[in-house]
Amino acid sequence: MTDTCNKRVSRRHVLAGVFGAGALAALATISKGTSFAEEATTLVAATGTLPVPEQLVATESDGVSVFTLAAGTGTDTTLISGKEIETAGYNGTFLGLTMIVSDGEKVRWDITNNLGDETTVHWHGLHIAPSADGGPQNVIEAGGTWSPETTINQGEACTLWYHPHGLGTTAEQVTLGLAGMLIVDDGSAENAALPHDYGADDSPIIMQSTAITSAGAFATTNNNFTASASTLKLLVNGFSATDTTPTLSVAYGRVRLRLLNASLTDSITLARSDGGALTQVASDAGLLAAPLSVSTLRISPGERAEIVLDLTAADTAVTLNATVRNTTNGTRYTVAMLQVGSTATTAADALPSVLNTIPALDATGATTRTFTLSNSGASMLINGIAGTTMDIMDANAVMTTLGAVEQWTITNSSTNIYHNFHLHDVPLQIVSVAGAAPTGANLGWRDTVEVVPGTSVVIRMQFTDYADNEFMYMLHCHNVIHEDDGMMLGLMVMG
Repeated sequence: MTDTCNKRVSRRHVLAGVFGAGALAALATISKGTSFAEEATTLVAATGTLPVPEQLVATESDGVSVFTLAAGTGTDTTLISGKEIETAGYNGTFLGLTMIVSDGEKVRWDITNNLGDETTVHWHGLHIAPSADGGPQNVIEAGGTWSPETTINQGEACTLWYHPHGLGTTAEQVTLGLAGMLIVDDGSAENAALPHDYGADDSPIIMQSTAITSAGAFATTNNNFTASASTLKLLVNGFSATDTTPTLSVAYGRVRLRLLNASLTDSITLARSDGGALTQVASDAGLLAAPLSVSTLRISPGERAEIVLDLTAADTAVTLNATVRNTTNGTRYTVAMLQVGSTATTAADALPSVLNTIPALDATGATTRTFTLSNSGASMLINGIAGTTMDIMDANAVMTTLGAVEQWTITNSSTNIYHNFHLHDVPLQIVSVAGAAPTGANLGWRDTVEVVPGTSVVIRMQFTDYADNEFMYMLHCHNVIHEDDGMMLGLMVMG
């Protein structure tokens, strides 16, 4: 492994334990360790009842960092008394381990499919060749192994995630627990000035608004979510915040929370219970230009956001409330999602006033396109097309060229159904929202953006580095029930 990789791993703790749904509450016990002796620092791991997914540390093979993953099944008997619920996870029985990579690092993933059914693994937000993107063309047969290789080429510190992306099966497999975080470290001083010691002052927060049917299975349809016999649960790193608020205690004045909405269909709005401000430092594709003070933070399915909590400024623990809303923006419930406290006795240093420089993409000569999100009954459409088969994808693929700058208008023609829009391959910049110039976190790099009913969002992007005449990327709604029902098209970047 390169020296850069040695430094990256040695300053982060590797959390012990198997992250399984059958023993969610027991995963609060965290042990410390480092992968390399050089640059080792004494860190104090976070404690509390919140499970923290362990870090998956790569092995080295001829200068390539190799991450070994196995997708498999399990069961949970704790979420609903008397019911055994089928689950799935990576290297465990629910959710996945966290991978941390450095920009410029050569990596390979050796992924074995033990699910008993075909799957894919998509690297959501990663700038990667389409042949390794993990979309519907990259099927891993039951019992098979897929080994994509790439050099991390992100150019930004960011919080990404990985999950299945098969045609018509994404909702079923994601809700079983097949989701994990992929963190990119760009080596910048600005990122290093933020809390960044995994499991100590830097924690993933994987939020899943779920429903468990009367039959004891995770819901994968809107009807099952709204059925009177279904039980709604908000899971945080697999822990049911609906039943008990999980706690996180750190030994530092600040903590960085990497928020991921891994829900199938629901948006989640976070706010402090005391009405205080949240400090957002990153959108889903990179650090913001500067820390942003917000009173609430709305995250639609597939989106990420990073916040930093100043804990020594508060005499007591900070509680984050989560309001969960359905696909028509109706409130399902509000729960106390997480309580965060600190044992530190001294205030943390001030956050950097500047985090990132985000130059606007030049739209001169840009190709313009319009995509309309609509539905015909239960069939979900983009420009009147339901992308439910690879033949349909091939016949209706959006064609662009390497190096092209494009500007797209995404219009939600529905009067009441909320959608969002996710683009594979490259991050995007928001030009306008409902005709207004972007503000706040919408000025940062994005890859997933909400499109409310009756409005349009204009986005701009440039297709760099990767072209392929066979493999395509995807563009789709990341309400994955809508995605499975057809709200997806293919994107070909030609050389």
